[in-house]
Amino acid sequence: MTANPQRRLPVGVEILPDGTAHARVWAPHAERVAVVLEGGLGATPEGQEPAEIPLTPEERGYFSGALPDAGPGTRYRLRLGDDGTLVADPASRFQPDGVHGPSEIVDPAAFPWAVDTWRVPPFREWVIYELHVGTFTAEGTFDAVIPRLPALKDLGVTAIEIMPVAQFPGERNWGYDGVLPYAAQHSYGGPDGLRRLVDACHREGLAVVLDVVYNHMGPEGSVVHRCGPYFTGRYCTPWGDAINFDGPHSDEVRAFFIGSALMWLEEHRVDGFRLDAVHQIFDAHAQPFLAELAEAIHERAAHLGRKAVLIAESDLNDPKLILPREIGGYALDAQWADDFCHALEAQLVGEESSYYPDFGRFGDLVKALREAFVFTGQFSEMRQRRFGRSPHPARRDQFVVFLQNHDQVGNRPGGERLGHHLSFPEQKLAAATVLLSPFVPMLFMGEEYAEPNPFLYITHHDDADLVEAVRAGRREEFAHFAGHDAAPDPQAVETFARSRLQPYLREEGEHQALHNFYRALLALRRELPVLTDPDAERDVSAREAERVVLLHARGDEGETVAILSFCDVETRVSLPVPAGSWVKRIDAGEARFLGEAEVDGDRIESDGVVALTLPAHAVALFEKR
Repeated sequence: MTANPQRRLPVGVEILPDGTAHARVWAPHAERVAVVLEGGLGATPEGQEPAEIPLTPEERGYFSGALPDAGPGTRYRLRLGDDGTLVADPASRFQPDGVHGPSEIVDPAAFPWAVDTWRVPPFREWVIYELHVGTFTAEGTFDAVIPRLPALKDLGVTAIEIMPVAQFPGERNWGYDGVLPYAAQHSYGGPDGLRRLVDACHREGLAVVLDVVYNHMGPEGSVVHRCGPYFTGRYCTPWGDAINFDGPHSDEVRAFFIGSALMWLEEHRVDGFRLDAVHQIFDAHAQPFLAELAEAIHERAAHLGRKAVLIAESDLNDPKLILPREIGGYALDAQWADDFCHALEAQLVGEESSYYPDFGRFGDLVKALREAFVFTGQFSEMRQRRFGRSPHPARRDQFVVFLQNHDQVGNRPGGERLGHHLSFPEQKLAAATVLLSPFVPMLFMGEEYAEPNPFLYITHHDDADLVEAVRAGRREEFAHFAGHDAAPDPQAVETFARSRLQPYLREEGEHQALHNFYRALLALRRELPVLTDPDAERDVSAREAERVVLLHARGDEGETVAILSFCDVETRVSLPVPAGSWVKRIDAGEARFLGEAEVDGDRIESDGVVALTLPAHAVALFEKR
């Protein structure tokens, strides 16, 4: 037998166009599968046994069937075999009582969208803002994010990247312990809460990127292993056995995860995905899963009259992920450039940085500003092997760069933000290095006003042994950081509470001045298109002895030079500024940014070389007039 032709996705309970509910489950480990209705619409009256509806076997381990009298709001579980075990639906759209409770049928077509059409800006114009729903507001819900959106738009953000929201155990988590990849976290507001947030973002003109985890599942509440061979022992990951993307039965595993992404795209109208740690997706298939996923997402988005982007997190420094299919690439749209972050950090905090052995040379930052990658095939001390390859012919606007992200903060001793280690002038310098680079910038929530609260690792597991194992793991991971509050209890409510943002700070003192500086830099990215033009001529000049970088951009839409000084004292330097008259557009030393000294003059005349006196940690951008 074959799947019901009215279905859109391979698995789960769907409301079909005729209004009936239909279930389909992939469970080759089970001889029989039934849907047990437990509550809500279609539930059995009190005092009677719950209604149990056997599903009909199909080819290749699928079971399917209609669910008479069931509909939106019906709660249900699956019975696998005859042992009495009841589990959540692996493709559940909603878990109102968490991972250990019943699933609930949802009708996405019933949601009253306010915005039917919206324009996603070209990726070159994106400014991404990574946020964690649970700690972004005091309420920790999708709905609570909505009132903050106008402030993000005013800042200059064009897209929010939401850390994973697929159902995880308990009510507090980073999201990377998700176990039900079709269900939006119940404590955040469930599927309709996410839809309201996406709708509000589109009303504000903001795109929405959803962080999805298709390389592993969390340690509590997973049910897929009871259904079929979702995992394989052929490969090992930091979380145990790898997802089975290339072994026997992997076609169905691939379909499950691609169906998850298509569900978020269609039913929640997200504009793209950040794909977690794709280097932990092991796949020897001639048609790689990532390429198949990209093709499916791009085709479905085009069919819907939309665009969707896929951004990979990768630890491989391999442009294959973002190169076109016709030259052997996977055709993802962009990837994170961790080298840029590491090289920038090493220059800001020096030998205190754990990345200093590989990224401590000033030339490493210069190379990152030119190519996004630092390691393009040379020997890495940290890896003790050659690493990476040239990013060419990938475009500059296919790399996402940042000062920090959830990993770079949350996996530090005590969840310390990089701003805890930097002076105020250094924070402005760091911001300018990211935002004036030729790549697509991403901010981590709160960095724009130097949020002082940490971002700590948080969990809310039920299993006492698992709770202690996680605690012990964090203590061991940070044991060598003497003198730090290196391992606050991930399970403690106060750990979660300490991680909440304090957005009122952006109206106070240096916090306000830094926020104004970010806002001004982002305004210049909009006003000066050459700064975001991937086809503009780019040159990065460095005076390594003085620790000064000059970024030159020239295109059909103008010409700019940006000066960045990483020197901690005033310095005199000669720079190769192209001949002409240049007007200063921004200077970190201005009074409005609580600066103490500016770069010489509001205008410079150059005959090809300009000698300037630069304050410590100077930032200035000039436009040719």
